[in-house]
Amino acid sequence: MNSRGNVGEAPASEPELVTLDPATTAVVRGVVPVFELREFFDASFSALARTVEAQRITLLGPAFGLYHGESEATLDLEVGFVTDRAVTPEDVVVPGALPGGRVARLTHCGSFDGLGASWERLHAWMAARGLSAGEDRWETYVTRPTPDMDPAELRTELNWPVAH
Repeated sequence: MNSRGNVGEAPASEPELVTLDPATTAVVRGVVPVFELREFFDASFSALARTVEAQRITLLGPAFGLYHGESEATLDLEVGFVTDRAVTPEDVVVPGALPGGRVARLTHCGSFDGLGASWERLHAWMAARGLSAGEDRWETYVTRPTPDMDPAELRTELNWPVAH
């Protein structure tokens, strides 16, 4: 189900509650200053590509960024992919996991610049329904960004586990 925002904005999905199975991942972990985030993602994707290819691991979905705790001047995060099996640690690539259970989800449409507002919208939706937000949350980059694409075409799935 989609709704329209202001004129010129892409449609945004309505928040929903889903139940997910835990997922095995291959990730690069780091505590990164916000202004170095893009470089961290780029370096992580390069390392992940080398490792999963060398280990013949199958990627089962698009890239994600898993954020631990509150976002401040530095972010504690994991960048990676869901995989068919655990990766053997190599260089900066290590095995990881995405949690299973109840997750509040919203698909953000458009530039990464608007992600903060979409996270706030998802959090407010959870609070209005009496759902406690977990400490960790992740973004799945449904649309792979390219240098020449229109940012309005980006789709980012926001996933926020519900605390028990």
